[in-house]
Amino acid sequence: MRATPITDVDFFTKSVATTRLRIPFYGSLIQAGFPSPAENYVERVCDLNDLCVSNQEATYFVRVIGDSMIGDRIEPGDVLVVDSSREAIDGRIAVVWFNGEYTVKRIRQAHPLVILEPSNPNYDPIYVQPDDDFRVFGIVTFVIHKTI
Repeated sequence: MRATPITDVDFFTKSVATTRLRIPFYGSLIQAGFPSPAENYVERVCDLNDLCVSNQEATYFVRVIGDSMIGDRIEPGDVLVVDSSREAIDGRIAVVWFNGEYTVKRIRQAHPLVILEPSNPNYDPIYVQPDDDFRVFGIVTFVIHKTI
């Protein structure tokens, strides 16, 4: 097994909604199975800040590098929406500071240990020791993923 790279996070960008981009938001739901007759009208407009950001002062955007979280559909180049006001509950995906670098992993709490769990079987979990420089930066609330 390869060691987990710690540099899974490329950069942080603060969520600042000074410019609003108003994109049409269709009121009809989109069928993922067989098509059904759809109502083709715009119900309202949608701003992605309104959709993805619940706490503007505590929200950041982070671009992912590395493939340690591909099992959770977090791939290189994706943008994570990270809320630093959310609680680091067992099982949540978080951006953390670990021994001098940022990484994104699932937090597992096995008291008194904290385990940083990748979702790619090619990587080993990180067992946070008491003398490690560790803190949770924020919880991933959305993944912006390019499909092509």
